[in-house]
Amino acid sequence: MRGSSPRAVSAALTVAGALLGLVRDQAIAKIYGASTDSDAFLVAWTVPEMAATLLIEDAMALLLVPAFSHAIALRAAGRATALRDPVRDLVAATFPRLFAVLAAVTGLLILFAPQFVGALAPGFPDPGLAVDCTRLAALTVLTYGIAGYFSAALRAHGRFLPPAAVYIASNIGIIGTILLLDSCWGVRAAATGAAVGGLLMVLTQLPAFVREADWPPLRPRPAGRIAAPLVGFAVLAPIALFAVSRQSQVLVERFLASSLSSGAISHLNYAQKVAQMPMVLSLMFCTVTFPAVAQAVAEGDRERARRRVEKDLALAGTVVLLGTSLILGYAPQIVEVLFERGAFDSQDTATTASVMRVYAAGLIGHTLVGALGRPFFSSGRPTWYPPAAMAVGLLVTVAAGSAAVGPWGVHGIAAANAAGICVTALLLLFGLGSRIVPIEVRAIGRALGRLGLAAAAAALAGRLAAPLIADPLLSLVLGALLVPAVFTLTGLAVRAPEVVHLLALTRQRIRHVR
Repeated sequence: MRGSSPRAVSAALTVAGALLGLVRDQAIAKIYGASTDSDAFLVAWTVPEMAATLLIEDAMALLLVPAFSHAIALRAAGRATALRDPVRDLVAATFPRLFAVLAAVTGLLILFAPQFVGALAPGFPDPGLAVDCTRLAALTVLTYGIAGYFSAALRAHGRFLPPAAVYIASNIGIIGTILLLDSCWGVRAAATGAAVGGLLMVLTQLPAFVREADWPPLRPRPAGRIAAPLVGFAVLAPIALFAVSRQSQVLVERFLASSLSSGAISHLNYAQKVAQMPMVLSLMFCTVTFPAVAQAVAEGDRERARRRVEKDLALAGTVVLLGTSLILGYAPQIVEVLFERGAFDSQDTATTASVMRVYAAGLIGHTLVGALGRPFFSSGRPTWYPPAAMAVGLLVTVAAGSAAVGPWGVHGIAAANAAGICVTALLLLFGLGSRIVPIEVRAIGRALGRLGLAAAAAALAGRLAAPLIADPLLSLVLGALLVPAVFTLTGLAVRAPEVVHLLALTRQRIRHVR
């Protein structure tokens, strides 16, 4: 979709995808609870999670959005002819190779699934079930990779609707497959659903990609070597390492939790998925504007890039800190309303809610890492600073998690995750200004500090008010009014302009919808 409101469209579809993700998790929690079966699926679910980060959200986008932006600029400058077109040439030079690599990795993962499960979850009580689920979920490496390629190309062309709809398609595939096949396949139905959802991701974007990229071409091209501008190992390596290191926090969590009691992996997963919803919503601003940042950097307009990045950081920080305050205040009510039914009991609710509150401490770090990674790679030139910063944060997570898992169990693992990602966020924040975009770090720090005060006040108000109403749904509904009100009033009191901006943006979108 082109037009004046890509953010509004992306926001609506992002919310819809996130809500369907909750429905997916609710279905898994109701049918399998926090048990060996759900843990087996989540071990296998590591594959789609890694694939989504590498091939849709981070690495593929960071690599290919600048590449396609460059090719589109060449097309606009009149470099396209009847037989040669920069965008078609880029696709011809990269897509077949990518497909071959993804197919090979998928085959290897299916073949070596037992070794994968043994390395990831060495203490898991039923490795055979986890291996079966992993082999089914391995197909997402191929489908997510193709979907991520299409998403990057379409976003560079200013087409945001099909890429924003991919998680809706994926979750529909998972939920539908569970409902159809659970009675005969058990938790393997959920893994099959991941494969079905990946295929739907591809089909959702295929028509738009064919139109924009004119691929496959209707006219033959002259023979000769096809150049692939801005795409090569030197650019790919730091991006891939950054994305892998970022997602490896989940691998560390599941490795450490596999030796705990049954259900530990599930408690961490449910807590993390719900806690990260504010982060997902906040990062949509950066996803939509990443092509604009890449274009500004490519044109040498560092001031325009700086304004765009600082604006995105302020908006993302406002949204995620508002969400953090709601989680801190109402975590038990959120978990009870979403999950406490079927095999998911009150004890699971208590454990998941307490873990969720620990995770919430790292949400601002996760958001900053996601937002700051994009401008680092916006120029299309190799830079090793982001993967180095991510590696330092991962070392903190490993060390802290190894030390904390014994005395504090899943809570120690969640705290280590928060500590590691916040270290990475600080390193990226201080490193961006001197290397890529000259952001004003102190000004950003002051802005986030004011927003943090507003979040603390809102969280305290929610924590005090939540127990006063016994019904969890009613308490949560009132909390959804109380927490934003306290956040906004406190933000205005401490003179946080980001709150005013968010209010103005919300009113603008409401008028647009009307």
